[in-house]
Amino acid sequence: MNTMDIHVLTLFPNMFDPVLSESIVKRGRDSGRLRIGIHDIRKYSLDRHRKVDDKPFGGGPGMVLQCQPVLDALQSVRRACPNAKVMLMGPKGRVLDQGLCNSLAQQRSLVLICGHYEGVDERIRGFISDEISIGDYVLTGGELAAMVLIDAVARLVPGVLGDLNSNADESFIGGLLEYPHYTRPADYKGRKVPAVLLSGNHRAVERWREVESIRETIDKRPDMIRHIKQLEIGKGV
Repeated sequence: MNTMDIHVLTLFPNMFDPVLSESIVKRGRDSGRLRIGIHDIRKYSLDRHRKVDDKPFGGGPGMVLQCQPVLDALQSVRRACPNAKVMLMGPKGRVLDQGLCNSLAQQRSLVLICGHYEGVDERIRGFISDEISIGDYVLTGGELAAMVLIDAVARLVPGVLGDLNSNADESFIGGLLEYPHYTRPADYKGRKVPAVLLSGNHRAVERWREVESIRETIDKRPDMIRHIKQLEIGKGV
């Protein structure tokens, strides 16, 4: 059985349980496909008050997360998973997208370091494989970003989703947004489901879904269409 280990280093471990104990992630954990460990960085502080931050050299506002507690926590976790891909959740990283999620889902183990305050001591970056951002905006810390990454990657781990084909047609798979979905009733106060979906003609349904997927992408994310064209040009298509 394929199992992915995910370890999170954080100052706020209590933020994670409400999210990771529900829905698909919970199902993956219950099945043994996902093992998730949440590690409190403060427990590794050598300060008697469990201090983990200090003022930046050179002056300036805010506080900086120190090397010692973070790297000691990392060293402890890596004893159990020495080959883990270590990532810092922070605004300077490459933006998380479906392609990156697919790549991360191929890993056996991940370690996510949640930044906080004004940032982390730059020397911590020498111990990470990558830095990941979930968008061009600033969060209070990396905890919410880590939860997003875990959710997006967990559903791609074989066996986590009940249906092997559940994620085959989702948005961003194949570079397009997903087609619209409908369910009962077929007529809700005059708003009707497209007739083709009720026709029983599977080939016609597939054609409709392909066209609607393209239409959705053009209408809502034209930047994705431009990106596909740029890739095709780069490949000489």
